[in-house]
Amino acid sequence: MTTLPDARLDQLLARHAEIEHALSGSPEAETYVRLSREFADLSPLVDSVKALRRAERQLSEARALATDARGDREMAALAQEEADTLEEEVEALSRAVRLALLPKDAMDERGVILEVRAGTGGDEAALFAGDLFRMYERFAALNGWSVEVLSLTEGAAGGFREIVAALHGNGAYARLKFESGVHRVQRVPDTEASGRIHTSAATVAVLPEVEEVDVDINENDLRIDVFRASGAGGQHVNKTESAVRITHIPTGTVVAVQDERSQHKNKARAMGMLRAKIYEAEREKRDSARASERKVQVGSGDRSERIRTYNFPQARVTDHRIGLTLHKLPEILAGDALGELVDALTTEYQAALLAEAESSGWGER
Repeated sequence: MTTLPDARLDQLLARHAEIEHALSGSPEAETYVRLSREFADLSPLVDSVKALRRAERQLSEARALATDARGDREMAALAQEEADTLEEEVEALSRAVRLALLPKDAMDERGVILEVRAGTGGDEAALFAGDLFRMYERFAALNGWSVEVLSLTEGAAGGFREIVAALHGNGAYARLKFESGVHRVQRVPDTEASGRIHTSAATVAVLPEVEEVDVDINENDLRIDVFRASGAGGQHVNKTESAVRITHIPTGTVVAVQDERSQHKNKARAMGMLRAKIYEAEREKRDSARASERKVQVGSGDRSERIRTYNFPQARVTDHRIGLTLHKLPEILAGDALGELVDALTTEYQAALLAEAESSGWGER
C-alpha cells in the first residue's frame, strides 16, 4: 500500500475544521460564499480521510485481536476474517484519498465544443465522421447532456465532411477529453463488389467550453465577415446574410457559424468557438514542456495521433494508447459501450498522475 502524506492530510483536516468554525460565526456575505465553496470542495476529501483513518484503527484492532486470540481458534479466525475485509476497505479508501489529492483540471466540469472532420478516405471518411458524431450524440443523451449543432458540411454520399457541435452538460469535458485524435475505420464499403476492406479516417477535437473570463480577446484583433449561409435549410439560407465568420488576426484562427437565422446568435456561437480554440492553443503551449517530461500520453490531446481503430469485419475497437481491444463495435458506435473506453482511459490517466505525484512527494493540492 502506498504511503499517504499524513502531514498534509492533517493540514487539510485542520483547514476544514477552521472553515466550519468560521462559517458558524455568520461572516459577511462575500466571505461566506468564498468559505462555503472551499468547504464544499474539501468536504468529500475530508470525509474519505476520516473514513480511512477509522478503517485503519479498526484494522489494527482486528489484527491485534487475531494475534491475542490464538488460543481460541474460532475467535482468531473471525478476527482474521474481519481484518481481511478491512484491508480491502482500507486499500479502496486509500486510493480514493490519493485520487482526491490529485490536481484538478479546472475545465473538467465544463461542457465541450466537439469537432469531427473527415480525413483520408473520400466518401467513406465522411460516412465514418457521421458514425462518430452519432456515437457522441447518443453518449451525450445517455449522460443527460444536450447537443447543439453549430455548423456542418455534409458529405456527397452522406455523413459529414465536417460537423461542429456544443455538448452542454456538467462533466462533459472530463468524460470526453481523451477523444481528441485520429480515429481510423476498417470496413468494406457498400459500393465495393469484391469485398475488399478499405481504411479511412476522421479527426476528432474536443475543446472545453470557455467563458469570457477564461480568455481575453481584444475586439481590435478580430475580423468579422457575414455571408449567406449555404446547404440545407430551404430558401431562407440564400436570401439573408446571417452566417458569420470570425478571424483572430494574431493567431490566424478562423471559426464560422451558419446554423441560426439570426446573425447575432451566430456571432455569439462563433465567439464561443473562438474562445475555446484560443484557450486550448494557449493551454497546449503552456503544458507542452511539462507534458514532454511526464509522458502521460493518454492526456496528450495530440490531434495528429492515431488513437483508435474501428474494425468492422472483426467487430472490434482498439485504443492504441492503452492497448485495449473490445469486441463490441456495434455497442460502442451506439454510444452504449463507449463509457467502457472512457473509463479505461480515465483510469490509465489517473494511474499515471498518481505515479508522478507519489514519485514527487505529492506537492501541493
